[in-house]
Amino acid sequence: MSVVLLCGVDEAGRGPLAGAVYAAAVILDPLRPIAGLDDSKKLSEKARDRLAPLIKESALAWSIASASVEEIDRLNILQATFLAMERAVAGLNPAPTEVLVDGNRLPKWSWPSRAVVGCDALVAEISAASILAKTARDAEMYRLHEQYPQYGFDRHKGYPTAEHRAALKRHGASAVHRLSYGPVKQQLQLL
Repeated sequence: MSVVLLCGVDEAGRGPLAGAVYAAAVILDPLRPIAGLDDSKKLSEKARDRLAPLIKESALAWSIASASVEEIDRLNILQATFLAMERAVAGLNPAPTEVLVDGNRLPKWSWPSRAVVGCDALVAEISAASILAKTARDAEMYRLHEQYPQYGFDRHKGYPTAEHRAALKRHGASAVHRLSYGPVKQQLQLL
């Protein structure tokens, strides 16, 4: 009898105006359950930061990958997200026997897969992937804040908040802004 290695995949950072899009893939160990897993959006930053190391320590395999701002602008956000997901799954060892992706579309890849809408709170593997993707992306935004403090990335993580839009208007786009996104593109046309 072969062992089923179920992998959950989720992304973080499709909506922001700046920074890479991240994806994580996780194969949990059924003998080492992790209490408190949930959709990363339903958890506080403190809870995500507490759970991320537990996931990495307890999982059979995990991988985090990203697609750059340049890839987002060149491919579009959906294809860049799929690229990050593919990189994350490819980084797993052992490889999964089945992949569950949060959402309604799948990347074109060779792994047996299912897209499941709204399952990031229902499937533990996807909850774990959601947490790893979000904490990795948030960590990048904190690093980018050190480089570009004028944008406030540490507070809004690149999302199009009023504060971020005002900073974009005041300072223009940085090297980490997604030039293909409407609010950034619009701001560049005003300069």
